[in-house]
Amino acid sequence: MVSTAPYGAWQSPVDARLVASHDGRPEFLGTIGDEVWWTEPRPAEGGRRALVRRPADGAEQSVLPAPWNVRSRVIEYGGRPWAGAARPSGGPLVVFVNFADQRLYAYEPDSPNAAPPRPLTPLSTVGGGRRWADPEVHLERGAKGEVWCVLEEFTGGSRTDVRRVLAAVPLDGSAARDRGAIRELTDDSHRFVTGPRVSPDGLSAAWIAWDHPRMPWDGTVVLLSDIAEDGTFGGPRTLLGGPEESVAQVEWAANGTLLAASDRDGWWNLYRVDPADGSARSLCPREEEFAGPLWKLGQRWFVPLSTGLIAVVHGRGATALGILDPETGELVDAPGPWTEWAPALAASATRVIGVAAGPHSSYEIVELDTSTGRTRVIGAAHTDALDPAYYPEPHARTFTGPKGRDIHAHLYPPHSPDHTAPDGELPPYVVWVHGGPTSRAPLVLDLEVAYFTSRGIGVAEVNYGGSTGYGREYRDRLREQWGVVDVEDCAAVATALADEGTADRARLAIRGGSAGGWTTGASLTSTDVYACGTISYPILDLSGWATGETHDFESRYLESLIGSLGAVPDRYRDRSPANRTDRISASFLLLQGLDDVICPPAQCERFMAAMAGRGVPHAYLAFEGEGHGFRRESTIVRALEAELSLYAQTFGISREDVPVLEFKK
Repeated sequence: MVSTAPYGAWQSPVDARLVASHDGRPEFLGTIGDEVWWTEPRPAEGGRRALVRRPADGAEQSVLPAPWNVRSRVIEYGGRPWAGAARPSGGPLVVFVNFADQRLYAYEPDSPNAAPPRPLTPLSTVGGGRRWADPEVHLERGAKGEVWCVLEEFTGGSRTDVRRVLAAVPLDGSAARDRGAIRELTDDSHRFVTGPRVSPDGLSAAWIAWDHPRMPWDGTVVLLSDIAEDGTFGGPRTLLGGPEESVAQVEWAANGTLLAASDRDGWWNLYRVDPADGSARSLCPREEEFAGPLWKLGQRWFVPLSTGLIAVVHGRGATALGILDPETGELVDAPGPWTEWAPALAASATRVIGVAAGPHSSYEIVELDTSTGRTRVIGAAHTDALDPAYYPEPHARTFTGPKGRDIHAHLYPPHSPDHTAPDGELPPYVVWVHGGPTSRAPLVLDLEVAYFTSRGIGVAEVNYGGSTGYGREYRDRLREQWGVVDVEDCAAVATALADEGTADRARLAIRGGSAGGWTTGASLTSTDVYACGTISYPILDLSGWATGETHDFESRYLESLIGSLGAVPDRYRDRSPANRTDRISASFLLLQGLDDVICPPAQCERFMAAMAGRGVPHAYLAFEGEGHGFRRESTIVRALEAELSLYAQTFGISREDVPVLEFKK
């Protein structure tokens, strides 16, 4: 029976613990023989990432028990943390990064003596230590095989005292005792590198590199080096890319040519590159993205197949899995209900494996058999934890912003099979701001969205100017305009929803984490659109962030988003929410991990000190053991319930199913 109740006061079976248990998604797919391997989150086990395998019989197995945590900290956002190979004697050998000490370990799960993982690399107590990512196992290299990967090595106590090179680590464990046993394949002339991709004949290696102040979506280069018989690299030469061209991925095709995803024509499209002279031919020119921002080393938007075809993730604002014929340019999409494919493709023989989700299904592992064209779910399968009638019913919308510019958004109206609102009442809406900011919000099932919509609170996810998925011109709207364009676009969507009678103008809120936390803070200090906001692990002080308060990878990101600190110091001062606390009149909740090295808690603490005694209701929750983004079940539950309490108190909604958030003024 459907009952009438005010928006926001609806009862819902989507509780915070259910949301937390489904947080995260599978990542970093790979194959070892006929088996498919990946990592997946374990919120109830301290937020660790487990390594999982699926043998040919289909029975998923967690490879390592807690507390093993397969996750790299290279560039802090990490990258591919494992690789594997089939031993000639039988059974898989897997090499992985353990989060706690960031060492590389080797493990043979099928070995008769069931030996535990053995370390391959030494510890370092200098700065952030030594870290590893994007490995490839080469059993034929060295005396007993090697792992070729990215080495990130801190040389001092500063967050930017760091070097990155390609390195070869022996599989015999000798480097665990002797740093000198690690062979450096390249010098550190480039600040950032991805793992090497070795040609089919074993004679060449290609990788991507870039340098400050550029981010990888601004400009990168593809480097090519000869590999000598003893496994040493010759002097690399630049094959592709430059300061204004972003190459996001490079792989070898079976015929010995290179494939690269480049945005040289304004969209990340796929090119075939001649290793001899660097000439590049577009394989399927479209105003679509065939790649995305390289936030984690080892992301794969495409994978070449042994048949000469290429499996690709592509789309505009959403993504599909397709099979591309590079000779004809014909692109055939895989069937199925999925509307978003993660950059995690793998292939084995005629099989392509990916991680995909849709508006009514969470991320799961999907296999495409290219010989039949059929798809099926083979791992981490979506299961309905409750009646799907409680899921949101999303709509893709395009709004008009300042100067007539398009703003892309996903709208999730309040929805419940049990409740309806009184006639004439308009619902509260929360504008969700994605992080990055060079990223985007996908249109997929998210129980965190359902947590609010099933209670009668609408959600609008805004892919503001600067978001990815819509070409380089859309992405470049945020150049030197961070804190302006993003704020304007979010406000334009919120105002449009109120103007058209979709949302209650007096009950609009905004929330975001990381870069989304920045936009939330900047919105509360520069507009009067919102009644309240939730700010999670944010940037609040641009000058502090630009002068040593963040990690190396993003330490000069602001030069493109704001401008050079030396050239425009007033811009850094005037746009920072930390310097505009006198303009905040809306209540807010501030959430922060105390182990966050990307957006450190010091910024939140200064912000809270400036807010003290101003008479604005606010709350600050800080979480031990959490870094940038929350992973632990208990943290996610506490943060989500506190956010709901913020909205209930601000919007005048009666709720007794969550603890009351206590405000300071």
